[in-house]
Amino acid sequence: MSKHLRDGAVTEHFVSTAPFDPYTIEELTTEQERYHMASQRRMMWWRLKRHRLAVVAGAILLVLYLSILVSEILAPYNLHTRHTDFIYAPPQKIHLFHEGRFVGPFVYGFNYRLNIENLKREYTEDTKSVQRLRFFCHGDEYKFWGLMQANFHLVCSAPKGTLFLLGTDRLGRDTLSRIIYGARISLTVGLVGVAISFLLGITLGGLAGYYGGWVDNVVQRVIEIIRSFPALPLWMALSAALPVTWSPVAVFLGITVILGLIDWTGLARAVRSKLLALREEDFCTAAVLMGARPSRVIGRHLLPNFLSHLIASATLSIPAMILGETALSFLGLGLRPPITSWGVLLTEAQNINAVALYPWLMLPVIPVIVVVLAFNFLGDGLRDAADPYKVG
Repeated sequence: MSKHLRDGAVTEHFVSTAPFDPYTIEELTTEQERYHMASQRRMMWWRLKRHRLAVVAGAILLVLYLSILVSEILAPYNLHTRHTDFIYAPPQKIHLFHEGRFVGPFVYGFNYRLNIENLKREYTEDTKSVQRLRFFCHGDEYKFWGLMQANFHLVCSAPKGTLFLLGTDRLGRDTLSRIIYGARISLTVGLVGVAISFLLGITLGGLAGYYGGWVDNVVQRVIEIIRSFPALPLWMALSAALPVTWSPVAVFLGITVILGLIDWTGLARAVRSKLLALREEDFCTAAVLMGARPSRVIGRHLLPNFLSHLIASATLSIPAMILGETALSFLGLGLRPPITSWGVLLTEAQNINAVALYPWLMLPVIPVIVVVLAFNFLGDGLRDAADPYKVG
């Protein structure tokens, strides 16, 4: 501590007695340089990692989308396997201990009786029937992606046993297996539909915003005509127009195209309004004077300036597509058996009496809710990470 006299006043100031370490200064300088010289993509990743909820949502979606690659292996049973002795069987619980002794993962068998008063099938656990689960096992045969025959599963029931973790439906089919298979269709509809929607929205909105004039007028009138129809009745009308003789693959593609052709209008208007403002900026004028083509000006200079809005639109459009397919299939106007999606599975829950007696028929709605929430949380994180005006 030292003292300095100025105008008769005593001012105290402290001097650090710690030895000077030049390497610490270098590390600090290197860290600052790493941050200031980082690319926009790297800075987006750093910001996204700080949004914990978005990271968790992204991990959930990644697991779900990876699961559709091996749906046949993850599902305990084949999609169409029926257990006629276990119609409307309730979910079975997994146990580890039997009579105080560790057995490993197992389920108890069923005792069955028909309630004559309400015609309800009543199942109770048979604690004398211990059915141990098998892992990495051979079970129901299936065609992997419809190409090659196989019978390998991640988990199987005991020999001559059952494994209905989410119960069965009116035909005795395992609900969990059908939900796993249905994820392949429901999750793919969102991606393909958004790809079509973004292609139309960015192309037509970009042309309208960049050129203006009669191009803008034509695009705006088309958007107004499409938006004048209520969305759900329009979906229903177009879906009902699909020929019933079409193959399941053709129906799937038809529903996807319909969802994409209707959902592009909101994005096109957002792109158009943003480009109308950005095309007057100095950097856009400089690019034009240097001979850049309109496609390069739009794609390289204008669209990246509102990337955060595009990301938010994509992450909101995908769950909207999934909900649209689910609603159409639930009403019987979308995908139909033998195609299996979450909406098709929910048609089992149209009968309120069946739901009251067998509430597990509503379980396919849970993955729909999880996916919609996950996309919303991930969209919030990506939008904040991509915002060029966000500090830090």
